[in-house]
Amino acid sequence: MTGPSGRFADLAPRMLSGAVMAGLGLAALWAGGWWFLALVVAVVGAMVWELATMLSPGSGRRPLVLAALGAAAVLAVALLPAGAALPLALLPALIGLSVLTADRLLFAVYATLMIVAGFGLWHLRADFGAAGLRWMLWLAVVVIVTDVAGYFAGRLIGGPRIWPAVSPKKTWSGTVAGWIGAAAVGLAFAREGAGAEVAGVSVALSMAAQLGDVAESAVKRRAGVKDSSRLIPGHGGVMDRFDGMLGASVLFLLVERAIAFPPVEV
Repeated sequence: MTGPSGRFADLAPRMLSGAVMAGLGLAALWAGGWWFLALVVAVVGAMVWELATMLSPGSGRRPLVLAALGAAAVLAVALLPAGAALPLALLPALIGLSVLTADRLLFAVYATLMIVAGFGLWHLRADFGAAGLRWMLWLAVVVIVTDVAGYFAGRLIGGPRIWPAVSPKKTWSGTVAGWIGAAAVGLAFAREGAGAEVAGVSVALSMAAQLGDVAESAVKRRAGVKDSSRLIPGHGGVMDRFDGMLGASVLFLLVERAIAFPPVEV
């Protein structure tokens, strides 16, 4: 039987690396502007590199080229007019179809979602004025609380798994705990009179974050690897840490267009 120490054996390195990442992320988020854009560009570039390396090992320097293109695409989408930037956003996917040796379509779809997610994060921080910082913090806290609540509830409560063949540690208890935590975050960030709406959107984003986590697990399972890379001690790779944010950011862009959310007033 696995004891408490075994269930939380990876907690110390996760907390240390998580604290460093949180500090850097909060500093860039607070500063906004070029600092935050640089962080988003670096994260997307690293994820594209990890994705290409996992799906098509032995491709030499091609994953680095695709990573540079992915980072440049986020920069272009953030700074150029939409009509000029959209072709550049799709370019890494098309080039990946040509230069990779395996799972080309999977790379094309996933890499495009990464670029879209990067734009979503930049858009939320930069285009909502003074409220941008507040709502970007809300999105980040929703994803973090979803992950943390799922981690502890899954290990302390356990129970049935959602998809054992792909993500053997993801339980229904941890999943529901993530929804509850996200709803609480939504209520904490809600402005007066908008509590139910913000809580509902928070739960939906929590679900999207969990889907992003499961999707990345499926990619890793297909590639036959445990972690997307070894860039972050205790966490694996950048995809391992930002898979949830990827799913939540993509859904946020859809929600924003569908229901004029979030409220601009702080």
